Amino acid sequence: MGDLSKLGGKGAFVKEIDDAVLRGDADLAVHCLKDIPGDIPITGGLAFAGFPPREDVHDAIITGTGAPLAAMPDGAVVGTSSVRRTAQLRLHYPHLEVKPLRGNVNTRLGRLEDGHVDVLIAAVSGLYRVNQQHRITEILPIEVMCPPIGAGIITLVCRVDDTQLLELGARLDDAETHRHADAERAMLHALQGHCNSPIAGVCTTDATGRLSLHGKVFSLDGAQWLDSHHWGVPDVPQALGFFVGSDLLRQGARTIIDAIPH
Repeated sequence: MGDLSKLGGKGAFVKEIDDAVLRGDADLAVHCLKDIPGDIPITGGLAFAGFPPREDVHDAIITGTGAPLAAMPDGAVVGTSSVRRTAQLRLHYPHLEVKPLRGNVNTRLGRLEDGHVDVLIAAVSGLYRVNQQHRITEILPIEVMCPPIGAGIITLVCRVDDTQLLELGARLDDAETHRHADAERAMLHALQGHCNSPIAGVCTTDATGRLSLHGKVFSLDGAQWLDSHHWGVPDVPQALGFFVGSDLLRQGARTIIDAIPH
């Protein structure tokens, strides 16, 4: 189980920055969308100013030997504190051991180098941001490692009455990324998960222009998992998100989520 609840929950990563914007100590916040809780609306007085184009949503693994994940020996240690990654690793790679590992990308790379873990798993987009993409051993397909809600999306947040920044943010806004974000966050809001909920999902646009949303809910050990995949029109992305979330709830997501301590 993750330790985010002991740190104040997932929103702890963004709350201090948002409070500074509300106080007027800062005018604009730049967040990774995946770090903004979806079970509650955005903090009162703030607004999303824009969603620049989405980056890669995949997770990558880095091994000291260069071997792919499936070829790692029994008991090899994978470092991650993500409950989403842990559940999917236990589902698809039960021969591996998962060990909690926190810190920024460079810190975690250092723990791999000193032998603390045998395998590191990290977001492809995060590795590119710190110019460590050359370290990637293998990029995991979405079918094996479904990304978190908002993966690869940076969002701009400002005060709701700051019309100048809202106008500037709109100029940076990528309409397709914005639609995908709206669909994914609507799904997350429908599920009302918490910081220890292994919830994953990603929205894309297919060749016909329709939105495609794939959502998943896991138990901590990966033994139970639910899957929902539906399509919708781009004009109402939130409707697709709520539909997929409702479908997961119909399958029993509430029971799985509520059974996980937080």
